[in-house]
Amino acid sequence: MSFDSFQKKMESAGLGEAAIGAFKRGYDILVAGEKGAMPEESLTPADEVPTYEAATENADGWDAELLAKTVVVKLNGGLGTGMGLQKAKSLLEVKDGETFLDLIAEQIMKLRESTGAAVRFLLMNSFSTSEDTLAALAGGPLDGEEVEMLQNKVPKVDAGDLSPAEWPADPELEWCPPGHGDLYPALVGSGWLDKLLADGITYAFVSNSDNLGATLDAGLLAWFAESGAPFAMEVTRRTEADKKGGHLAVRKSDGRLILREVAQCPDEDLDSFQDVSKHRYFNTNNLWLNLEALRDELARCNGVLPLPVIQNSKTIDPRDKTSPKVWQLETAMGAAIECFEGAQAIAVPRSRFAPVKTTSDLFALRSDAYEKRADGSVGLVAARDGKPPVVKLSSEYKLVDSLEQIGSIPSLVEATKLEVNGDVSFEPGVVITGAASFDQSGSVAAGSYGS
Repeated sequence: MSFDSFQKKMESAGLGEAAIGAFKRGYDILVAGEKGAMPEESLTPADEVPTYEAATENADGWDAELLAKTVVVKLNGGLGTGMGLQKAKSLLEVKDGETFLDLIAEQIMKLRESTGAAVRFLLMNSFSTSEDTLAALAGGPLDGEEVEMLQNKVPKVDAGDLSPAEWPADPELEWCPPGHGDLYPALVGSGWLDKLLADGITYAFVSNSDNLGATLDAGLLAWFAESGAPFAMEVTRRTEADKKGGHLAVRKSDGRLILREVAQCPDEDLDSFQDVSKHRYFNTNNLWLNLEALRDELARCNGVLPLPVIQNSKTIDPRDKTSPKVWQLETAMGAAIECFEGAQAIAVPRSRFAPVKTTSDLFALRSDAYEKRADGSVGLVAARDGKPPVVKLSSEYKLVDSLEQIGSIPSLVEATKLEVNGDVSFEPGVVITGAASFDQSGSVAAGSYGS
């Protein structure tokens, strides 16, 4: 199958050389029938991972010179459709009327004010989140700054003949996001990589906008700069709850760190993949990049990092399972760890990984187990000792709007686990201590509950 039809389609949509080159590589892999399998025998566990505590023990506050060479990049392409949202997830209210985006902007401004360093800020929006996000920034502290980098989009591939998928009923459904591995083509194609380097920016800290635990950290910035590493990934210890997610490992053939996702694991190796005592670390998606090293590696690779390609089998209309089958080709930005000689990983506290993927996550974040700090960040209160409460809401609460019927959020400062099943509402003054479960519909009166 010729790639010409894809190239023409992407060029007609205004997509640049970097995006087209990255997609072509993924398409060629699909056509060749390669699945990118990483069998257990080709890997060894990543055991020699430095810890945050050891790496930052001599940290001495912010280095204004380093900050002036740093850009904070937030991935902001998600709509949060799984929670019933039709706008950027970062516009969801988190604490006291403030959204993720409000809190992120506040963190940047307070960092600038407290250090005197003009730390740079960049949002990677998608075509779906750009308009709402820029409107939300208008009139705020970042109003007037150029902070947007647009994520690319890529064609869906017809699963039958591997041609560009067509859906005249809704042509927008012929396109899909390329995954956050698009960070690298987007940096190049938008001109942002060259612009940042020209402005003296060397270091980038990249994280998801829905992860308020991922703040720019003075100790980690100093560690990364001093290490001379081209790339670093923050990892944290896997638990049984994380066993289906990707893990860090070392490739035997060249000793490089790699990120293995479950889609890359042969079925016969699944038990080893899910053994959290063997493969102990997973990717938080908090990454540190040396932009000069990224520029040099891209030049060496003819502009396209050789990232593993995730081949997702879907229907062209995700709401219609009878519509034609397609392939959606995606890459993950953390997988770039294998592309850089000398890339590092660092084991950070679990508190730096607190994404909001479900209404249960949001419920916990809105509770008093989390507090807004003086620097604008949000984290667990000291009494939690770094351990978040486990919240499990039943399917009635899958959508954000449904949280309104739950009433007042109970105190979770002393809670270990809260389960809610059915139509339950909490009156003000409910306190959960230890573990508690509510299975009967109705109102829960003020008082202390739990074991």
